[in-house]
Amino acid sequence: MIPRVGERVQRGRRYVLRPGAYAILRRGGLVLLTHQARPLMELQLPGGGIDPGEQPVAALHREVYEETGWTMRLQRRLGAFRRFTYMPDYDLWAEKLCTVYLGRPGRQLGWPSEPEHMPVWLPIAEAAESLGNAGDRSFMRSLL
Repeated sequence: MIPRVGERVQRGRRYVLRPGAYAILRRGGLVLLTHQARPLMELQLPGGGIDPGEQPVAALHREVYEETGWTMRLQRRLGAFRRFTYMPDYDLWAEKLCTVYLGRPGRQLGWPSEPEHMPVWLPIAEAAESLGNAGDRSFMRSLL
């Protein structure tokens, strides 16, 4: 069973399933995150939605590059969580099925192509308290 984190499910609300892949990219005692400025300002694990027909790992590589400008190397799948939330970018209530992977940053090829995103390096302990959603924080804490 995949655990649910965050907001409660609202009765009578229709949620669209939105699978996504996210990465904890660790180098030494630091992790590479993305700072999203809009629509809500928050620190996030780099990653995002899997497009129809796209493989999860391919989506993860694409999203990490779009949000950080970095390449990555995967090590293993850590697990998954579900969260029910409103996605203002899409005007959509979503059941986000978030699969989290552990990896290493490769190299920085440029700046993020995703608007309103910026790469941020933080110590693991600080990241575990600063990430914007409870699922991301939980997976980061498991590395401490």
